[in-house]
Amino acid sequence: MAGNTPASAKRAQLLSLYEAAVAAAHPDVCLPPHLPPAPERGRIIVVGAGKAAAAMAAAAEHHYRQLGVLERVTGFTTAPHGTRDPRGEGAHTIELAHARHPTPDADSVAAAERTLALATRATTNDLVLVLFSGGASSLWAAPVQGIELAAKTALTRGLLKCGADIHEMNTVRRHISRIKGGRLRKATAARMLTLAISDVPGDDPATIGSGPTVADPTTLADARAVLARRRALMERLGLPIPSAVEQALATAANETPKPSDPAFATAEFRLIATPAASIARAAQLARDLGYEVTDLGDALTGEASEVARNHAELARTAKAAGRKLAILSGGELSVTVRNANGRGGRNQEYALALAIALDGLSGVAALAADTDGIDGGEGRPDDPAGATIDATTLSAPGASSGRRNAQIFLNGNNATTFFESAGGLIVRGPTHTNVNDFRVILVDP
Repeated sequence: MAGNTPASAKRAQLLSLYEAAVAAAHPDVCLPPHLPPAPERGRIIVVGAGKAAAAMAAAAEHHYRQLGVLERVTGFTTAPHGTRDPRGEGAHTIELAHARHPTPDADSVAAAERTLALATRATTNDLVLVLFSGGASSLWAAPVQGIELAAKTALTRGLLKCGADIHEMNTVRRHISRIKGGRLRKATAARMLTLAISDVPGDDPATIGSGPTVADPTTLADARAVLARRRALMERLGLPIPSAVEQALATAANETPKPSDPAFATAEFRLIATPAASIARAAQLARDLGYEVTDLGDALTGEASEVARNHAELARTAKAAGRKLAILSGGELSVTVRNANGRGGRNQEYALALAIALDGLSGVAALAADTDGIDGGEGRPDDPAGATIDATTLSAPGASSGRRNAQIFLNGNNATTFFESAGGLIVRGPTHTNVNDFRVILVDP
């Protein structure tokens, strides 16, 4: 392992950097400074969804209780199934509902319908407060007329499996939804404030949760173009595009509201936590540990295994130069699935590809993990968040040792199975926030 630092201590350093990035975006820290006062005569109607929904509801309820205005607050937020309410059991002013992620279910439809109904009943004296974070797209599902939930789920699964990035996914989803792409804003005459934790490269408000409260700059034609690019691979994977989706994308009535729509004049959108801020927090900790820092940015995209190979070259160069360097990056990589039965996620895929590319290079260790605590899988709380690797990863006791066997696992999209044998999995459960993926490579001379 790196220099004279034991493997367990180096892994602890990596995990401390990851936890610093997560903590910077926790709702207890980032939400209260942005919560608005109660309106003079009306109510605060809270709606929200995402992987941070439970913690956002708890932080907002605590804040308004301290202000003595909790009786004027109502509403609910929606989190993935299995998310624990930090307030414990019992009734709460801001309720917590659950639905499925990463693909929607009947509970997702119920949550979206309830959200639209609350917004529609709000008056001009009220304020609709939208608490939003990554993962909301599947938690609020309100398909347009003619599309069944099963067809929308099949489309989402197909796009995920063929490596579509978040911008492509949401361009399509906005145009087949009655709540996304600014349509929630259009459902009410009340003032609206959205407080969002960003999980997308570039922090585009229209992409976070498919932008239900902001104008949509994309068009039906853009959505059709995404499907045209992904069609062949989806069909090879046995996940063809549902005909109802194609019909909906050819229907002019399903175009989304654009920036010129006057409804957005009384709607405000604020980012309260971003991937860049979380990386900056981790970078400062790395400097405190004695590392130079190279920040590759918070918006990296591309095939996970290819990005990993490029990052391995950066680490090799730093090692050859005798530098003590931390290489940090964020963003959402993609994985083109070759084995539909493989077990893993984009962070584990990156970590395994990085280990193969480094091929046992001493003095280099790395971590790749999703800041929501769950990397791929079925969204269960016990799914891995990601993995750590070091110079011993390919030869660890119990592993199918060697670069060649590791490559077999990588080719089969089976990184979880590899790391279960080799060690290095990070299993920590939901973090109650989400600012996308976090990666760090520590190079020691």
